[in-house]
Amino acid sequence: MSAKAEMEFAIEVEILGRVRHKNLLGLRGFYAGEDERLIVYDYMPNHSLITHLHGTLAADCLLDWPRRMRIAIGSAEGLCYLHHEANPHIIHRDIKASNVLLDSNFQAKVADFGFAKLIPDGVTHLTTRVKGTLGYLAPEYAMWGKVSESCDVYSFGILLLEIISARKPLEKLPNGVKRDIVQWALPYLQKGDFNHIADPRLKGKFNREQLKNTILIAMKCTDGNPENRPSMLEAVDWLKGISVVEKRKKEIKIVKSSTNNVDENENEDYVVDDDETDNEGYTKRKNKPRLTISESKMRK
Repeated sequence: MSAKAEMEFAIEVEILGRVRHKNLLGLRGFYAGEDERLIVYDYMPNHSLITHLHGTLAADCLLDWPRRMRIAIGSAEGLCYLHHEANPHIIHRDIKASNVLLDSNFQAKVADFGFAKLIPDGVTHLTTRVKGTLGYLAPEYAMWGKVSESCDVYSFGILLLEIISARKPLEKLPNGVKRDIVQWALPYLQKGDFNHIADPRLKGKFNREQLKNTILIAMKCTDGNPENRPSMLEAVDWLKGISVVEKRKKEIKIVKSSTNNVDENENEDYVVDDDETDNEGYTKRKNKPRLTISESKMRK
């Protein structure tokens, strides 16, 4: 076994032994003997996310819009735990569709910690050898080897666009030029044509406002300037916020349909107050710092 493979095995076992979260793949055991290295995980019957987006199960389209949103939120929560709750904090460095596994309920489990970095308290970034997967790498990491939690945020933004569109993060055009998924999506965003970014296999079965807001979150995460990207705490907050708003709207619709004879004043209890959400539909929470996602900024 090469020294590189030995190091990746040791890192993965160490980190998996440290973390416990519903959206991180759990360690069951490991074996190290002679030239063999084995890691035992929970069985994931629904394989990886990449299998459903680009692989053998893509044609079956088992990922409807609500399921995709749950996978996005679950992946974000797993990353959020690594960045903000694990001690020391952990940068994954290889967030991609093949490293998001799906259990029997299609709950996301972030996996493969072979490239992960432990970040000591007080350290904001490290300069290191570049590792990861083309198409997911943040520009400052790919060019200068500067790795921080923001690099994972960038990779998550790419993953989020991939979940929405089922397009690969990097594609080769007929003229031989490579185009990333952000470059592909940006013209449609600038025209306000959000529906064109959605996976055509969904056949329009998604909430358009939720689609728009999710795309804007992905674009914010993939900002070229790492200082402009949100933290994973904020990304989780935004994603959960638009899901809560959509859930409330559905509940309101159901309640209204079953209370046709209720007095108009009573119906006011079920109306969504526009003041409770910001312009992009994100649920506001008091005493929490928030970033503003502006469509106009995306169009510059």
